[in-house]
Amino acid sequence: MAKTISYITGSELLTLKERANVAIVDVRDDERSYDGHISGSLHFASDSFQDRIPNLVQAAKAKGKDTLVFHCALSQVRGPKCARRFADYLAERKEEAGIKNIMVLERGYNGWEASGKPVCRCTGATCKGGC
Repeated sequence: MAKTISYITGSELLTLKERANVAIVDVRDDERSYDGHISGSLHFASDSFQDRIPNLVQAAKAKGKDTLVFHCALSQVRGPKCARRFADYLAERKEEAGIKNIMVLERGYNGWEASGKPVCRCTGATCKGGC
């Protein structure tokens, strides 16, 4: 059975992201490198997302993540589309991977930043969340 995808506000995510079981998945493409990102987020660009879904499943399993929150710039197209692709991938393979919740950040990264939520501008390939 396909997982239901729900939406989460920036304020809700700010509280939720402190939990060890939550992974934020940034599916923006090149704009991540110059716009910044949500601290600790995983980057799985939308243009190669389909091919990298198995990597995301492995990363979630390895880190004990059971809630994934997807976003793009506005979370109107790429974020919801990648969340649906991820849910469909799990359903097609009848793989739970320990994932209980798949969410999309309302208003995306742009809304997050515009509302004054903390952003990270580190330039490393992997953000360690220390921004």
